[in-house]
Amino acid sequence: MKSEKVQVVNPSGLHLRPAGMLCQTAMKFKSRVAILFEDKEINAKSVLSVMASGVKCGAEIEVQCDGDDEEEALAAVCTLIREGLKE
Repeated sequence: MKSEKVQVVNPSGLHLRPAGMLCQTAMKFKSRVAILFEDKEINAKSVLSVMASGVKCGAEIEVQCDGDDEEEALAAVCTLIREGLKE
């Protein structure tokens, strides 16, 4: 299992469109992709779970990936978040 902490920089946090982008990216990989935020583990492949997490701009989250392509999944998801989820 690989994990990395990253700060959410897009102004609106993880609302519908950024959550969709995050989920689309996570679903490209076989590995389990989860977000840890405020003692909650969120399935990064579920748009509703990501939106319901309440992650706002400036929040630090931990991305965890576990599986055959965990390193690639972690790099892709963390890069997307660092780049502001295309906002």
